Amino acid sequence: MKPCRARGGNCRAPFPVYERLADDLLMAHAPAAATRDATVAHVLGTCAGYAYSDIETVATIMARLGLESNGCACVTQTVDAMFIFSTAYIVQSRCGRVVILSYRGTEPAALLNWIGNADVGPDSFSLVRDDAQLLRVHAGFHRNVRATRWAVLEELQIALRGRSLADPEETLSHPLEALYVTGHSLGGAMAVLFALTLESDGADRAIAERLRAVYTFGQPLVMGEPLPPRAGEVGRILFRHVRLRDPVPALPPATWGKLAHFGHEYRYADGRWEPAAVPTSQLAGMKELPGSLLAFFASEKRRASLRYSIAEHGPHHYIAALRPQGRVTEFGDQATSGS
Repeated sequence: MKPCRARGGNCRAPFPVYERLADDLLMAHAPAAATRDATVAHVLGTCAGYAYSDIETVATIMARLGLESNGCACVTQTVDAMFIFSTAYIVQSRCGRVVILSYRGTEPAALLNWIGNADVGPDSFSLVRDDAQLLRVHAGFHRNVRATRWAVLEELQIALRGRSLADPEETLSHPLEALYVTGHSLGGAMAVLFALTLESDGADRAIAERLRAVYTFGQPLVMGEPLPPRAGEVGRILFRHVRLRDPVPALPPATWGKLAHFGHEYRYADGRWEPAAVPTSQLAGMKELPGSLLAFFASEKRRASLRYSIAEHGPHHYIAALRPQGRVTEFGDQATSGS
């Protein structure tokens, strides 16, 4: 597959949202740090939300946030009959030191249908080569990561060599130093699986060493227990964000196989993101979801009475809830945070 390429431009007031964003991203997650950062969460949540758009839009939005003159590449593969809808955007700072890998999710209503039809199955996989431990993961999610994995790694290798993702013939001032991986919904599941597949002692070592953090938003469950040692390593730098009444983090239901979350979970309630004492639990079945689907069209009072509302899963709700107070939106206005 041949990647698409674009370059983000420069912005005028009220942008950029963050004056020194590349520096902020370099400093936020030092190699030994494992603390959620509000700026990183906002930037990655916005990138994950706009991964539903096209490459020019992604490059423009990331320039507005603070990665002006960024290099942006997109790799994609779609095979409807195999439930493959795999798209990844790789955004590179102008200096070359920071790269954000953002996986596209699926529209909320389509995701529930996708989860119900795509197979989890009893199949087990070895996430990294020469690993004797076989792990049961959601087969559909894993298939989507594999569909574009080699193309994504090729783009990251370009960044490691200090070349521009907008034009690989162009040499930048620095090679890749800090990699962030993100995604909303299915994209979040793919972000986690990609991080798990990086071989810390193998061919991917240089990339794995530069992985600073994985931030996901409305991410479904991806893996069965017992969790592998690699899940502990990735879990230390994994920050999952869950809106309180979003049903997707509790899916797929246990009828498709028992799965478990790992990493740090943050829940949004009463206008704040707070660490969760226990991770979101898996739904036993699909009985609670029909009402959540209808919540798109229900009154505000009716939506409030439902345990779950699929409307809460929308990426725009996550972006609004993540924006720090006092920062303009990606549109340049001062909309109410959390709207």
